[in-house]
Amino acid sequence: MIKTTISTSGEPIFHLQAGDASYIISIFQGFPLHLYSGPAISDDDVEDLLVRVPHDSVIPLPAHPENNWFSCDIAPFEYPGFGTGDFRPSAVMVKDLSAQTASAPAAALRYESHTIIPGKPVLDPYPAVHANENDCDTLILHCIDPGSFLTYDLYYTAMRDYPAICRRTVIKNGSDSRTASLLRAYSASLDFPEIHPQAELVHLWGSWGRERHIERTPLLHGSMSVSSRRGASSQQHNPFAALVTQETTEEYGMAVGISLIYSGSFDITCEVDPFGSTRLMAGILPEGFEWRLNPGEDFVTPEAVIVFSGEGLGKMSRVYHKLYRKHLCRGEWVDKERPVLINNWEATYFTFDDEKLLSIAKEAADCGIEMLVMDDGWFGQRNDGTSSLGDWFVNEEKIRCGLPALVEKVNALGLKFGIWFEPEMISPVSRLYEAHPEWCLKIPGREMSISRSQYVLDITREDVRDYLFDTISGILSSANIAYVKWDFNRNLTEAGSALLPAEQGGEIFHRYVLGLYDLLDRITTAFPHLLLEGCSSGGGRYDPAMLYYSPQYWTSDDTDAMERIDIQLGTSMVYPAASMSCHVSASPNHQTGRATSLETRGIIAMAGAFGYELDLTTLTEEDKELIRHQVADYHRYYSVINRGDLYRLILPTDTVNGKTGKCAAWMYVSEDRSEALFTFTVIRTSVHPVYFVKLRGLDPDAVYQDTATGKKYHGDRLMNAGLNLTASYHDGDAVMVHLVRC
Repeated sequence: MIKTTISTSGEPIFHLQAGDASYIISIFQGFPLHLYSGPAISDDDVEDLLVRVPHDSVIPLPAHPENNWFSCDIAPFEYPGFGTGDFRPSAVMVKDLSAQTASAPAAALRYESHTIIPGKPVLDPYPAVHANENDCDTLILHCIDPGSFLTYDLYYTAMRDYPAICRRTVIKNGSDSRTASLLRAYSASLDFPEIHPQAELVHLWGSWGRERHIERTPLLHGSMSVSSRRGASSQQHNPFAALVTQETTEEYGMAVGISLIYSGSFDITCEVDPFGSTRLMAGILPEGFEWRLNPGEDFVTPEAVIVFSGEGLGKMSRVYHKLYRKHLCRGEWVDKERPVLINNWEATYFTFDDEKLLSIAKEAADCGIEMLVMDDGWFGQRNDGTSSLGDWFVNEEKIRCGLPALVEKVNALGLKFGIWFEPEMISPVSRLYEAHPEWCLKIPGREMSISRSQYVLDITREDVRDYLFDTISGILSSANIAYVKWDFNRNLTEAGSALLPAEQGGEIFHRYVLGLYDLLDRITTAFPHLLLEGCSSGGGRYDPAMLYYSPQYWTSDDTDAMERIDIQLGTSMVYPAASMSCHVSASPNHQTGRATSLETRGIIAMAGAFGYELDLTTLTEEDKELIRHQVADYHRYYSVINRGDLYRLILPTDTVNGKTGKCAAWMYVSEDRSEALFTFTVIRTSVHPVYFVKLRGLDPDAVYQDTATGKKYHGDRLMNAGLNLTASYHDGDAVMVHLVRC
């Protein structure tokens, strides 16, 4: 709901009510200002929330000051501009390319009018939260820049059932003859006058094989930035951050999350000014970005989703999980139970043929596994990682019976069939490169970087996207293929395009992302029943925008169970369990060399879309019987894991028994609180440890039964006294407890 009142100065105040949160905007002297955001408040008289900070004479006042305290350098702007008196980080920076004299970039917004509509308008060309008139209301602030020919529409969608605000901005050139250059165009900015010095920034950092580790850092006076310059959202940083107080825990205290629905280079900046006010911004990375805005054209920013929690990081995460699962992911696989799959990559790498795949498929069918995925190496002359990317035709020396016949044989065993592609890449040793070397991203006169023996295709070009759509569609149409793993194994360098004019060079990184979305949209539209799984050397492009097309994502190339605990718990800060692809792999693990029991590997992989990544033909009958039980458990627990509420009980970074890195625990609780699945893992054991774990999210008045032992517990006992898990553990032991309400 969005309420509008009028201030004593005759200007509007907008109170956006989203779930149990409030977001309040005031127009003051024409400036859109941020008054409040956080847990819901009932008052309509909120003018006094505007901070009036005394300042010294060096802080500039507006050109026609109506008082001696309002300054652009301290005002809590909704969308701050550059070069007009606000010296903090700006959300927008514009250069007038038609100016007759030299001038620095400048921008300043003034409110002109507003529109309030039920529902949420679709703003191409991006993925975004989808919602109807029953789900949300949208406020659009129509703003002008009095010193420019640009207009700004600020979109705010308040979700009714979630404490979440979706924000984006549309910048339009209203001139008939003048041209502007956008040097920065962020999606959202929030100013908080009350947070520092008690605030900390939570974000997710990593690299290949150790994505999305949680880091929590105290704010400082000055700027902190989480960003990617790689042309993709990256393994190094995720397009998410949260502001919390020092007292905030998983279940208590304030948390404000901001998540950017974008797959390219991004920036999230947090700056504390000398008065203790904190500005949090998210959007496209300005470095390497410049967008030419010709007469009559507009530029739409990606969407940022802001979530408010007064009950810690846990509630913030659960809001993101439900919102993204129900209102971001699309298609029939959002609520449909995902099949248990086996991928041949760690079983065979490049060395396989149709007979080997069928031998794995036969064992898989016997174990109850439901899909075989043929990974890298099935196309062109691909016998290692040095050739054939772009040559999307079947290697008949490996698949001797032909792809349609192979798929039919796998289907006859009762399994679905999936296949791996890396569409955005091209090998120098390939037929495609011989025919079209100009299809690479490259800068004339500059040597091309090479990574993994491959270059990046220029998917800003429509002809390249057409080629990829036609060749991929040809493969998918040739056989009963139910699943695609879409990989992306290197980042963008020497980003030049042969078809763009020189003055649009700053658009290439962003146009690449738009080209990706166009191609993904065409594929998912043409094959609506396809289950698409994203991948990028593991979780290198695991972002909300990719979930719009692929409802599950390969969480990391590191399949070691102990390493996956950190990765999966960090991923859960924003992303729902249903989006995490988690596989049981071989032991000793191929990445770390660590040996872990098959039981533990199965329990850790039971945290999302479940599957296997090993050679079933080499396992003992005892191991296969355990796999049968694991597959049955996955189906048994599917709903509570993938549709329930997640509670992170113990992080590996928490101190337990005076030490960190010793254990971890988490649980899922069904929405009606009738069922729970609890997991406890001992990462590194010690002498005589004592483990009591207090559960969360249960009905305190209900009685729950452990389905394995038959023992009954009251919900309040489990949450207040906890489970006594003290026992003799070895490194890597895991315990899973399934509870149902009596």
